[in-house]
Amino acid sequence: RGETRLCEVEPIVVRSTRSPVNIIKNDEGWLYDFGVNTAGIFRLNIDGDEGQQVDLLFGEVREGDRLVLDNIHCGPDDRFQEDRYICNGKGPATYSPHFTYHGYQYAQVNGLRDDQAVPELLTCIEMSCDIPTIGEFSCSDTVINRVQEATLRSDICNFYHFPTDCPQREKNGWTADASLSAEQVLLNLKPENCYRIWLHNIYKAMHDDGQLPGIVPTDRWGYHWGNGPAWDNVLVLLPYYTYRYRGDRRILEEAATPILRYLQYLYTRLDENELMCIGLGDWNHAGRRCDQYEAPLIVTDSILTVEIAEKAAFIYRVLGMSAQEQFAATLATTVRNAFRRHLIDFETGIVHGNCQTCQAMALHYGMFEAEEKPLAFNYLLKLVERADNHLDAGVLGGRVLFRVLADFGMTELAYHMIVRPDFPSYGNWIARGATTLWETFYPEGGTPSSLNHCFWGDISAWFYIYLGGIRLNPDGDDIHRLDIAPVFIESLTYAKASHRSVDGDIAVCWERTEDGVRLEVTAPNAAHGSILLPTEYCFENGARQVPLSCGVYHCHKESCV
Repeated sequence: RGETRLCEVEPIVVRSTRSPVNIIKNDEGWLYDFGVNTAGIFRLNIDGDEGQQVDLLFGEVREGDRLVLDNIHCGPDDRFQEDRYICNGKGPATYSPHFTYHGYQYAQVNGLRDDQAVPELLTCIEMSCDIPTIGEFSCSDTVINRVQEATLRSDICNFYHFPTDCPQREKNGWTADASLSAEQVLLNLKPENCYRIWLHNIYKAMHDDGQLPGIVPTDRWGYHWGNGPAWDNVLVLLPYYTYRYRGDRRILEEAATPILRYLQYLYTRLDENELMCIGLGDWNHAGRRCDQYEAPLIVTDSILTVEIAEKAAFIYRVLGMSAQEQFAATLATTVRNAFRRHLIDFETGIVHGNCQTCQAMALHYGMFEAEEKPLAFNYLLKLVERADNHLDAGVLGGRVLFRVLADFGMTELAYHMIVRPDFPSYGNWIARGATTLWETFYPEGGTPSSLNHCFWGDISAWFYIYLGGIRLNPDGDDIHRLDIAPVFIESLTYAKASHRSVDGDIAVCWERTEDGVRLEVTAPNAAHGSILLPTEYCFENGARQVPLSCGVYHCHKESCV
């Protein structure tokens, strides 16, 4: 299946260098701490004796003065993230490894004399693909700012020619990690070239019957475990979100045929009730083992089959492929109708599974009609209250839960769930010293997994869309459409968001004043749309909505019409 292709991905470059912030002597040698979890290589500067052996071991977790590798499943005899340098005794030497990179915050260095264990001995060289940063978000809450920084750092650490799951353990192109992160990555960075090239690898990895593996590239692994709609949707979501935020049809044209083959495959996997139940589900449910999720697979798979088919229909509509559009739309309608028949109790509004993930996903992905949503949302609030206003979901539910709360006017609740310092929450990660996003929400004293994953990173898109109010191309059909709709939650005194769109720079800044909120908007000349205020706010003329225009707006709670 292989073919020779020119690699057009941005080169891997040095982004920055870091000196150690601390050097700790232990029984084995010295532990170098670089202050943040990151990815790259290192530079060793040493004037060693002839034959002196220096062993370097890299990892993310420290217990006291000791480096621990348990979280990346490294056995005692494994040679994993380990480098060895033999000095020639000919004076000062500088060494950096080739054909590898590591994910780490700490380096255990053994074989040194005391006088050699100085800060200048070891430098962290942070690297990734040369993908520009095109978005920024900040606000008056330092926890939110640190979550945003951690998200961006995890995104960058996981771009080495293709998007990966983690830079220290697997370095694999897990498909769900990329699809769950796609929207926030496109708001923060400029990965579309990397996405296009990687998608070609995904197309080549597809079996003739349309089946996909869970990782790409793969050596025949991942077709019989590690895939399914929640992972396979990368085939549709990457082209969809890239087109939505960049407006380039080429990525849709290249995806059209593989998507059709995959839709045909999905038709063959429907059960007798026209529902879907294959592959992986709501992975890494907070506080549980990764594969012990609460949401039934038949719920998450069926919902995401509908999402795949609906977005495929959208892609075919853009491309003017009406027969393919109808084929995709029919699959979406078939599974949605079956879901409503078998998996929703309309008297109570409860989705089968009776958990945050099932309820939030059904609301977000349109399983309810408009008049049915209030009852279903009220039950979601009960589930959140039952969990003491904590996140109680895995990655599939976690991506949509805060969006649903904000869409139904509960942005303040979502914000407090995000920043609260106790387990499980993003704020708890920050309180425990996280500088990148972790793979799991695990309690203090529990067993950590990877500490540098980006598939919980959609929270950054939530910051841009809800707190910052940047709604770029909200319906997906007009790249020049821009709505500005920030939510002025009471817990913040200001929020700022910016994004470099294909039309130019977008910037939103709002801050509280004595009599309301000052809102400043910058938008490209080619953009059109509206500025919309939260329900309780209005502009000085009493309106809640005005045409998009650059300027400063004074927003008040009184005299709204």
